[in-house]
Amino acid sequence: MLVLSLCSLCFALPGSVGAADDLDLGGVTEKHEMVPMRDGVKLSCWLYFPPGEGPWPVLYEQRYAGSRAAGTRKSLASLASHGYVVCLENFRGSQESEGVWDGYRALGWGEQQDGYDTVEWLAKQPWSTGKIGTFGSSQAGFAQNFLAVTQPPHLVCQYMIDTGLSLFHEGYRIGGSVRAERFKGMAAVCRVPEHNDQVLKTWDEHPDYDEYWAQEDCTRFIHKMNVPCFTVGSWYDFMNVGSIDSFVGRQHRGGSNSVGRQQLIIGPWRHGRFNKGTKVGDLEYPENAAFDMQPHMIRWFDHYLKGVDNGIEKETPVKYYVMGAVGETDAPGNVWRTAKDWPVAAQETAMYLHGDGALSTAKPENETGSTTIIADPENPAEIPGRGFPGAADARDFEKQENVLTYTTEVLEEPVEWTGLVKADLLVSSTAKDTDFIVRVCDVYPDGRSILIVDYIRRARYRNGFDKPELLTPGEIVPVKFDVGWMSQIFNRGHRIRVTVASTGAPFFEPNPNTGAPPSHDLTKPKVVAKNTVYHNSKHASRVLVPLRPASTR
Repeated sequence: MLVLSLCSLCFALPGSVGAADDLDLGGVTEKHEMVPMRDGVKLSCWLYFPPGEGPWPVLYEQRYAGSRAAGTRKSLASLASHGYVVCLENFRGSQESEGVWDGYRALGWGEQQDGYDTVEWLAKQPWSTGKIGTFGSSQAGFAQNFLAVTQPPHLVCQYMIDTGLSLFHEGYRIGGSVRAERFKGMAAVCRVPEHNDQVLKTWDEHPDYDEYWAQEDCTRFIHKMNVPCFTVGSWYDFMNVGSIDSFVGRQHRGGSNSVGRQQLIIGPWRHGRFNKGTKVGDLEYPENAAFDMQPHMIRWFDHYLKGVDNGIEKETPVKYYVMGAVGETDAPGNVWRTAKDWPVAAQETAMYLHGDGALSTAKPENETGSTTIIADPENPAEIPGRGFPGAADARDFEKQENVLTYTTEVLEEPVEWTGLVKADLLVSSTAKDTDFIVRVCDVYPDGRSILIVDYIRRARYRNGFDKPELLTPGEIVPVKFDVGWMSQIFNRGHRIRVTVASTGAPFFEPNPNTGAPPSHDLTKPKVVAKNTVYHNSKHASRVLVPLRPASTR
């Protein structure tokens, strides 16, 4: 341990393991502390102290990702320089934290409540005012929802970016699919990598949504969330459903200190904290698309943790970016709108899939009509990478075999969709189980097909994730699911495209199609499925879209 230099601090600071380099943090002091939990396990916390004399309010982030990268340390020091102690803590069993890695399981309302314990420890330190705010994105967003449910007395407010509520629905399973390679890789964050093997084994013992998964589902306890929170969502993020549901739930069903005190912003960005600018995928949005997050975050915390009367709490609850075509003169959209609540009013409108590849509001009139695709888990259609490839040209996927596209005629006038897109497919399969993927794209006059939103549904979960029901080969059944939230004005001269497929690897790891329980063992037997999508007068597959007439814009 290094000898502490108290210098300008008027309170004794925690022990330090020292930094391995001389990184300039602009006068901010960096210290390390192993903070004890209720069961004696100690978690690794890196603390950043501003210059001057305290005590100070505390900003707290929980995550499993590493904390020692120069960019991370400078970012935390920058926050601290505004008059806060900043604490970055690693989950139990990750990085330098003691204990057994079990994902997010120790963060919530069970026997272990690591977030609660840390907040109360931070509040009792002599350098703390006792007022704690939390921040962070993705993993640190999930952690904040877990923490809010436990109601630590000294938690005052939160700031979440690209967050989630239920780890079964928005993390470990997406639409019921298994993300094996993604979570095998979590061994890299573990203090003991072998702990991750046991986690995956346990998950395989709980293939469906049951009491085990309910212990990591914050939607069950929205009513216990009782602090003001600012939530950032991103249109090009499959977790945007979590950001929106967090806002809506807290705003309407939270505690008395939560209802009516939430704010939400949704912009044209991908998943992440430091990417809320103008360049997104293949697109360059106007300058107004950028969100300078840190100054806004400081204003939020200044008000709630320092009592600064800056008016931020009075701002409109919802601000959302209506996306439009980029690079086109006078294209409508690419503007911010405000709303008192979410969702905004829209007309749910059916867009039907037709056998000739058309997409229109007209229901098919032919008595027969269907298209069959092959779902071969050993030879899947390809969607490269593990991150959602929104705002990028999807033609490489669309031109592959066993990928269906349905496209409108060229639009004579702009068309706006703002709200939730839903899939309502009528399908059959030769297999006992299979997947269906639905995507929505904006097709530019030059042919680019820009992906906006997509989602997957495993057929066995078509009637609920808690009651799997295998397919009867050849039987036509409905598969209905939410594709996602969006706000887009499709410009005149563009077309709207809906894509349907059953594979898209490695982004969506293929279903083995056997009907066996979902598993992280990708070597298990597999079968080829022939999946049929119906588009006739009796069985009319469609998407339900949130149409906003021009008069409402």
